[in-house]
Amino acid sequence: MIRRFKPGDEAALLDVYRSAIHLIAAQDYTAEQIQAWAPADMDADSWARRMREIQPFVAEQGGEIVGYADLQQNGYIDHFFVSGRHPRQGIGRRLMQRIHQEANALGLIELTSQVSKTAEPFFLLHGFEVVERQFPVRRGVVLQNAVMRKVLR
Repeated sequence: MIRRFKPGDEAALLDVYRSAIHLIAAQDYTAEQIQAWAPADMDADSWARRMREIQPFVAEQGGEIVGYADLQQNGYIDHFFVSGRHPRQGIGRRLMQRIHQEANALGLIELTSQVSKTAEPFFLLHGFEVVERQFPVRRGVVLQNAVMRKVLR
Protein backbone atom coordinates (compact mmCIF):
# COMPACT_ATOMS: atom_id res chain seq x y z
CA MET A 1 0.00 0.00 0.00
CA ILE A 2 1.28 3.47 -0.87
CA ARG A 3 -0.04 6.28 1.30
CA ARG A 4 0.84 9.82 2.26
CA PHE A 5 3.22 10.60 5.10
CA LYS A 6 1.70 11.10 8.52
CA PRO A 7 3.24 12.35 11.76
CA GLY A 8 4.77 9.43 13.61
CA ASP A 9 6.32 7.89 10.46
CA GLU A 10 9.65 9.65 10.98
CA ALA A 11 11.53 6.96 12.95
CA ALA A 12 10.45 4.17 10.60
CA LEU A 13 11.51 6.27 7.60
CA LEU A 14 14.93 6.78 9.18
CA ASP A 15 15.21 3.01 9.57
CA VAL A 16 14.33 2.54 5.88
CA TYR A 17 16.91 5.16 4.90
CA ARG A 18 19.68 3.60 6.98
CA SER A 19 18.92 0.04 5.91
CA ALA A 20 18.78 1.01 2.22
CA ILE A 21 22.21 2.60 2.45
CA HIS A 22 23.89 0.12 4.80
CA LEU A 23 22.45 -3.04 3.20
CA ILE A 24 21.95 -2.15 -0.47
CA ALA A 25 24.12 0.85 -1.41
CA ALA A 26 27.04 -0.75 0.45
CA GLN A 27 27.65 -2.84 -2.67
CA ASP A 28 28.58 0.33 -4.60
CA TYR A 29 30.17 2.53 -1.91
CA THR A 30 33.01 2.03 0.55
CA ALA A 31 32.41 1.58 4.28
CA GLU A 32 33.76 5.09 4.83
CA GLN A 33 31.31 6.51 2.28
CA ILE A 34 28.40 4.61 3.84
CA GLN A 35 29.23 5.95 7.30
CA ALA A 36 29.47 9.51 5.96
CA TRP A 37 26.15 9.17 4.11
CA ALA A 38 24.12 7.45 6.84
CA PRO A 39 25.99 7.79 10.15
CA ALA A 40 24.75 6.25 13.37
CA ASP A 41 24.68 9.68 15.03
CA MET A 42 22.16 11.32 12.70
CA ASP A 43 20.05 13.86 14.58
CA ALA A 44 16.54 12.41 14.93
CA ASP A 45 14.92 15.84 15.39
CA SER A 46 16.50 17.23 12.21
CA TRP A 47 15.48 14.08 10.37
CA ALA A 48 11.88 14.38 11.59
CA ARG A 49 11.72 18.02 10.49
CA ARG A 50 13.04 17.09 7.06
CA MET A 51 10.45 14.34 6.60
CA ARG A 52 7.66 16.73 7.61
CA GLU A 53 9.00 19.22 5.03
CA ILE A 54 9.22 16.84 2.08
CA GLN A 55 5.98 14.93 2.88
CA PRO A 56 6.95 11.64 1.20
CA PHE A 57 4.73 8.87 -0.04
CA VAL A 58 5.11 5.87 2.26
CA ALA A 59 5.06 2.20 1.22
CA GLU A 60 3.62 -0.23 3.75
CA GLN A 61 3.65 -4.00 3.61
CA GLY A 62 1.91 -5.98 6.31
CA GLY A 63 1.65 -2.87 8.46
CA GLU A 64 5.41 -2.22 8.25
CA ILE A 65 6.92 0.80 6.50
CA VAL A 66 9.20 -0.62 3.80
CA GLY A 67 9.95 2.37 1.57
CA TYR A 68 9.29 6.01 0.86
CA ALA A 69 9.74 8.61 -1.85
CA ASP A 70 8.80 12.25 -2.25
CA LEU A 71 7.94 14.52 -5.13
CA GLN A 72 8.32 18.26 -4.72
CA GLN A 73 6.14 20.82 -6.51
CA ASN A 74 8.94 21.55 -8.99
CA GLY A 75 9.31 17.88 -10.02
CA TYR A 76 12.34 17.17 -7.83
CA ILE A 77 12.54 13.78 -6.11
CA ASP A 78 14.60 14.43 -2.98
CA HIS A 79 14.35 11.02 -1.29
CA PHE A 80 13.65 7.59 -2.81
CA PHE A 81 14.49 4.63 -0.60
CA VAL A 82 13.37 1.03 -0.16
CA SER A 83 14.29 -0.88 2.98
CA GLY A 84 17.41 -2.98 2.67
CA ARG A 85 15.41 -5.81 4.22
CA HIS A 86 12.82 -5.72 1.40
CA PRO A 87 14.75 -5.43 -1.88
CA ARG A 88 13.43 -6.53 -5.26
CA GLN A 89 9.81 -6.93 -4.22
CA GLY A 90 8.32 -4.26 -6.51
CA ILE A 91 8.19 -1.62 -3.76
CA GLY A 92 10.35 0.84 -5.70
CA ARG A 93 8.30 0.26 -8.85
CA ARG A 94 5.07 1.05 -6.99
CA LEU A 95 6.59 4.17 -5.43
CA MET A 96 7.74 5.33 -8.86
CA GLN A 97 4.24 4.74 -10.27
CA ARG A 98 2.80 6.87 -7.45
CA ILE A 99 5.31 9.64 -8.17
CA HIS A 100 4.29 9.61 -11.83
CA GLN A 101 0.60 9.78 -10.88
CA GLU A 102 1.32 12.79 -8.66
CA ALA A 103 3.45 14.43 -11.38
CA ASN A 104 0.57 14.04 -13.82
CA ALA A 105 -1.89 15.52 -11.31
CA LEU A 106 0.47 18.48 -10.76
CA GLY A 107 0.88 19.00 -14.52
CA LEU A 108 4.66 18.60 -14.32
CA ILE A 109 6.68 18.40 -17.52
CA GLU A 110 9.78 16.74 -16.05
CA LEU A 111 11.13 14.88 -13.03
CA THR A 112 14.65 15.36 -11.67
CA SER A 113 16.69 13.77 -8.90
CA GLN A 114 20.21 13.29 -7.60
CA VAL A 115 20.60 9.53 -7.75
CA SER A 116 23.14 7.21 -6.13
CA LYS A 117 25.23 4.78 -8.18
CA THR A 118 23.10 2.02 -6.70
CA ALA A 119 19.76 3.55 -7.76
CA GLU A 120 20.92 4.73 -11.20
CA PRO A 121 19.98 1.50 -13.07
CA PHE A 122 16.49 1.61 -11.50
CA PHE A 123 15.97 5.23 -12.59
CA LEU A 124 17.28 4.42 -16.09
CA LEU A 125 14.77 1.56 -16.29
CA HIS A 126 12.03 4.07 -15.52
CA GLY A 127 12.98 6.42 -18.35
CA PHE A 128 15.37 8.82 -16.62
CA GLU A 129 18.63 9.92 -18.24
CA VAL A 130 21.89 11.02 -16.70
CA VAL A 131 22.38 14.76 -17.06
CA GLU A 132 25.54 15.17 -14.99
CA ARG A 133 27.81 13.17 -12.69
CA GLN A 134 28.58 14.75 -9.31
CA PHE A 135 30.98 14.12 -6.46
CA PRO A 136 29.36 15.62 -3.35
CA VAL A 137 31.23 15.69 -0.05
CA ARG A 138 29.53 14.44 3.11
CA ARG A 139 31.35 14.68 6.44
CA GLY A 140 34.58 15.20 4.54
CA VAL A 141 34.13 12.11 2.36
CA VAL A 142 33.61 12.24 -1.42
CA LEU A 143 30.62 10.29 -2.72
CA GLN A 144 29.36 9.88 -6.28
CA ASN A 145 25.89 10.43 -7.70
CA ALA A 146 24.20 11.54 -10.89
CA VAL A 147 21.73 14.27 -11.67
CA MET A 148 18.99 12.49 -13.62
CA ARG A 149 15.99 13.80 -15.51
CA LYS A 150 12.90 12.40 -17.16
CA VAL A 151 10.88 14.50 -19.59
CA LEU A 152 7.19 13.73 -19.14
CA ARG A 153 5.70 15.68 -22.06
